[in-house]
Amino acid sequence: MISACPICNIQVLTAELQWHANTHFEDDQLQSDMELAQQFAFTESTANALDAPQQCMDSFTTDSHAQGASSSTSGCSSRHGDVLDDQISCLLRVQIRSRIQETEGGIMNLLKSCLESEAGSSTSIISGHVDHHQTLSSEDKGWGCGWRNIQMLSSHLLKQRPEARDALFGGAGFVPDIPSLQRWLEIAWDKKFDTLGSIHFDSKVYGAKKWIGTTECAALLRSFGLRARVVDFDNTESSGLHSKNGKHVVNQVRGPMDKFLIKNVSSRSTSSELCQEDAENMRGQQVLVDWVWNYFASKRSDRLHSSQRVFVSDKTPLYFQHQGHSRTIVGIQKQKGQRGSQDRFTLLILDPGHITADLDRALRSKAGWQRLVKRGVHTLRKPQYQLCYVDPGIASSEEMEHLKIIDSILVRF
Repeated sequence: MISACPICNIQVLTAELQWHANTHFEDDQLQSDMELAQQFAFTESTANALDAPQQCMDSFTTDSHAQGASSSTSGCSSRHGDVLDDQISCLLRVQIRSRIQETEGGIMNLLKSCLESEAGSSTSIISGHVDHHQTLSSEDKGWGCGWRNIQMLSSHLLKQRPEARDALFGGAGFVPDIPSLQRWLEIAWDKKFDTLGSIHFDSKVYGAKKWIGTTECAALLRSFGLRARVVDFDNTESSGLHSKNGKHVVNQVRGPMDKFLIKNVSSRSTSSELCQEDAENMRGQQVLVDWVWNYFASKRSDRLHSSQRVFVSDKTPLYFQHQGHSRTIVGIQKQKGQRGSQDRFTLLILDPGHITADLDRALRSKAGWQRLVKRGVHTLRKPQYQLCYVDPGIASSEEMEHLKIIDSILVRF
């Protein structure tokens, strides 16, 4: 005989019904069943809703001639708003928490302990709580670093900023997985955040292995009312791209494309010319690390002269992007120059390409962690870099309209 499971409604043999029902109360199985059920529910309930904005635009074109542009615009806006409300309501029910490897004590506390135990004279400033989200070979290896950096930045916001915790992801209180973030980005585009960027992706990223960058991070966070800012560092003559309001923006980085780049150095260049070029690049990258130091040190300059070696800043981590990869800057270290020499800065970075277990082990044992976390000025050899950070507070309705256009602060090397 066949009976329906009272929990999942699946048809099973009556003799096996009790065994099947009991499996739902095993933690791992229950989580798997719930996530599978949520995915099915989400696919069915949003399939028609996601097409509705285009249907609305089609009807707007038709109605504008028959009923007049003003009334059609009002009706389209109302229908589009209803569709967005439906999408958000559905996503709030079915979004899934991102899975991470839990680190006892927290990654940032382990990093703080390592920095304090180092020999020599140095001062470090780090962000508060940040969870490490690694790329997974079974899910997003090769394209997911941008999404993982959003997750790391979000983990900080949810833990450190109450106003952000209430606003982000509908107040869910957790960091969603990549498919859920992809849905949230599409909703941000539907709300008219970063219209130019949405055109590049044809307004679709859900289920696609598409590389994203700081602009998409800013658009997603701004759609929740957060004051996400973008900063470009550029030492090229001209990146050839300007934003809609005329401000210069750096070329969008779409993923690990380094292997396709050709270094533009003439074969006739002399060694002295190459050395001069390297020196100019080094001076340029110093501008970036100086900016990062000032960012984290802001409002703490009076305390940085104490004997304390590690300070915890209230600033968010920095989404750090360049051609080929993106990572998360969680702090910076300064070593005082000896005998009049220049101070030396080192960026402290969490890389989504690293395995969390390896990072945990290295920090806990205080052995080999520098190789995973530290990046000196000499490693910054790209001509363009881009950062994203989040200012405190929630934007007003008037400010939200300005936040829909993603421009940037340009810093020339």
